[in-house]
Amino acid sequence: MKQIAGLIISVLILAACDPTPPPADGPDVPPLHEVYQDAFMIGTAMNHRQVSSDDPRGAALARMHYNAVTSENEMKWENIHPEPEKYDFDAADAFIEYAEENDMFVVGHTLVWHSQTPRWVFEDENGNPLSRDALLERMRDHIHTVVGRYKGRVHGWDVVNEALNEDGSLRESPWYNIIGEDYLVKAFEYAREADPDAELYYNDYSLENPSKREGAVRIVEYLQEQNAPITGIGTQGHFSLDWPELEEVEQTVIDFAALGIDVMVTEIEIDVLPQAMDYMGADVNINVDLRDELNPYADGLPDDVQQELADRYKDIFEIYLRHRDDITRITFWGVTDGDSWKNNWPVRGRTNYPLVFDREWQPKPAFHSIVNLANNKPD
Repeated sequence: MKQIAGLIISVLILAACDPTPPPADGPDVPPLHEVYQDAFMIGTAMNHRQVSSDDPRGAALARMHYNAVTSENEMKWENIHPEPEKYDFDAADAFIEYAEENDMFVVGHTLVWHSQTPRWVFEDENGNPLSRDALLERMRDHIHTVVGRYKGRVHGWDVVNEALNEDGSLRESPWYNIIGEDYLVKAFEYAREADPDAELYYNDYSLENPSKREGAVRIVEYLQEQNAPITGIGTQGHFSLDWPELEEVEQTVIDFAALGIDVMVTEIEIDVLPQAMDYMGADVNINVDLRDELNPYADGLPDDVQQELADRYKDIFEIYLRHRDDITRITFWGVTDGDSWKNNWPVRGRTNYPLVFDREWQPKPAFHSIVNLANNKPD
């Protein structure tokens, strides 16, 4: 009896110390994945805090609203394979276990990328560039080890990430410079060897820009000509309140659907802050110094901007619903505003509000706008 009383007191103390409300539910807050169940999967990116129980509210929110999940960072090369003879699967294992416990479609992100990949991957023991054959072997070992470990548990992989420049030409990454253009083909072949049943994707940002979109189409057509086992393409959807034009959002879906593969929106959020530079991409290596005028909403988002965000989400999701037969998944890049990478990119330390749940784990007007859209209800 004393143990029970002590437990009750402990719970009451914790509740008193943490007044933040739990994720809202009820008839006005239906699970997003249920609202869109006849259209496409609704996913989110999760961080290690959420799957390790350091952020139980975030974990509960993801469990309620999403039926697909991507690990934001834990499966990238620098984290899962930080040294030549060292793999660290602890965080990735926890992510997979969370997803399986909650019956979620699992996306592995990402296998071959120029960023967040350690320099040693491309160098020999003396710091010199590897030969083509040596780098291919290193790529194959990594893909076989990681994909093989999660065979049958990860349902789809971002096999190659961000291989294009803004003009649609191939990025001269170490992968390209050492191996050549066919590194794209080899990455997909190795992934298929490791898991014959997984979905295999090409993933990139700013594909709503016509020149870059044309480059992505060329990549897919090249892979298809080489009989590489690509099954889908993801346009990341790192948008803002005024970019891209809605016509380009729609044309992107149309052009990719014409390739005969699955189309996904893999990392969507809508930036509400002033543009920090003349660049609308998502290169994680860019940094801009913090200035007051670039962080105007540090104390909260004004109602008029909140409504502008809601309207923008509604307009974009209207397009996606029109093309529901071609789109298989929409994934938000983060669970709440507080989790979003846009708080620190391209300007570290800003306060951004790009998602449909706020920092208190509560639904925003943007959430209700896309729910009402799917239910054919007025805002």
